[in-house]
Amino acid sequence: MKKNKTRFALLYEKTLERIIPKYGFFSVIFCFVFNSLIYTGTQIVISGARHFDLTTDADRAIPFIPAWAFVYLGCFLFWAVNYILMTHRKKEEWFQFAAGDYLSRMICGVFFVLLPTTNIRPKVLGNSLSEELIRFIYRMDAPTNLFPSIHCLVSWLCFVGIRGRKDVPKQYQIFSCLFAIAVFASTLFTKQHYIIDVITGAILAEICYYIGHHTKYYQWIMGKFDKLNRRVFGESWDEE
Repeated sequence: MKKNKTRFALLYEKTLERIIPKYGFFSVIFCFVFNSLIYTGTQIVISGARHFDLTTDADRAIPFIPAWAFVYLGCFLFWAVNYILMTHRKKEEWFQFAAGDYLSRMICGVFFVLLPTTNIRPKVLGNSLSEELIRFIYRMDAPTNLFPSIHCLVSWLCFVGIRGRKDVPKQYQIFSCLFAIAVFASTLFTKQHYIIDVITGAILAEICYYIGHHTKYYQWIMGKFDKLNRRVFGESWDEE
C-alpha cells in the first residue's frame, strides 16, 4: 500500500516523470555528482605527486586536429540523453546499470591516486572556433587523471547500456556505438588522452557493467535510494 504522496511528488509527476521515473531521479543525478567528486577530489589528493607520461610512439604519430573538440564536448549531451534513456528500464535493471557506473568511478579513483598520469599538450596557435574550444578545454581540464579515460568509459557505457535492447531502435544503438567510437577518436586528436587511456576506459566499462548485472551489489545501492525516495516522494513501490 502506498503512503501519501508529498507535494514534491505531485509536482514531479506533472513535470519531470515523463523524462525520468521517480525511482531513477536521485540515482541518475548521483551518477554525474559522483563522477565530479572522484575526478576533482583525486586531483586535489595527487596535486603534489609525481605524474607519469604514458605517451608512446603511436600516440605521437596521431595528428592534433582541433575540429574534434566539437565531438569531445558534444559527448556531454550524449551522456545525458543515454543515461536518462536507461532510467526507463525496469527499476532493477536501472540500478544494475547504476551500480556498474558507480563501481567504475571508484576504480578510476584508485588508478588516479596510485598511478597519476599527465601528458604534454600541443601549442594552440590559431583563432578558429575549434581552436578556441581547445583552449577552453585545456583551461577547464588539467592534464591529469588520464588513465583510464572517463570520457571513453562513460561513452562506452552509454552504448553498452542499450546494446541489444529490443525497446531501443536499432538505428539509435548503431548511432550510440559509432558516436562512442568517435569520442574515443576525439580524445586522441585533441591530445586529451593517449591510446592506453582509451583502451582501459572501454574495458573498464565492460567489466563494471558485467559486475553490476551479475552480482547483488546493486541491491544495496537500490535500497539506499529507496529510502531517499520514500523520504522525498512520500511513497514506496517495487516497480513503476
